[in-house]
Amino acid sequence: MVLAEKEIPFEVVVVDKANKDHKTPEYLAKHPFGEVPLIVDDGFILFESRAICRYLAEKYADQGTPLIPTGLRERALFEQAASIEFANFFPQIVKVAGQTVYKQLQGLPIDEAALAQAKSDLAAKLDVYEVILGKQKFLGGNELTLADLFHVSYAGPLAKAGFDVMADKGPNVTRWWNEIVSRPTWVKLQEEGIKSVGI
Repeated sequence: MVLAEKEIPFEVVVVDKANKDHKTPEYLAKHPFGEVPLIVDDGFILFESRAICRYLAEKYADQGTPLIPTGLRERALFEQAASIEFANFFPQIVKVAGQTVYKQLQGLPIDEAALAQAKSDLAAKLDVYEVILGKQKFLGGNELTLADLFHVSYAGPLAKAGFDVMADKGPNVTRWWNEIVSRPTWVKLQEEGIKSVGI
C-alpha cells in the first residue's frame, strides 16, 4: 500500500514459502532470517516491513501521499503512533491471525477459547484507540501517516478471510478504519488480488 500511496513503480517477486524458497542460500544471503518481505532497490537490500515502509516514505518524500511528518513535534507524534501500533495492536492481531487464518492454512481446528481471549485483548486496546481517535482524525494527529497504514497488513486480510476484527467498534475507530480501507490505493490492491500480508 505504501508503494501505491507514494506512486512508486515496482515489481513483485513472489517467494514460494511452501516450496521453501525463503530458506535457500540465495534468499538467506539477502534476508538472514528467511522471512518476507524484503526489497532490492538499485542493489540496496532491506528487510522488515516497517523499515521498508519508512525507507520508501523518506526516499520518495516529494511524491505521492506524505506519510512521515517533517516537523519535530509532528514527527514525534508519528513515532508515538507507530510505537502504539507495534506494541499494542500488532501483538494482539497476530494472536487473532494465529487462531484463524494460520490455523485454517495448516488445516488445524481453531481454539475457540484462545480466539475469544485474543479478540478480547484486541478489543481492550481498541478501546484506548477510541479515546485517542476522539481527539484527532488519525492515530498520529490529523494527517494520515505510516502508523495508520501499518494496521492494514493484518486487519485487512483478516477481514477478507471472514474474520473482521475491526467491525462493531466505537464510532471513532470505525470512522478511522473506514477512512483507511476506503482509500483508492487499498481498494485497488484488493481488486487486483494482492494477497501478501505486507504493506
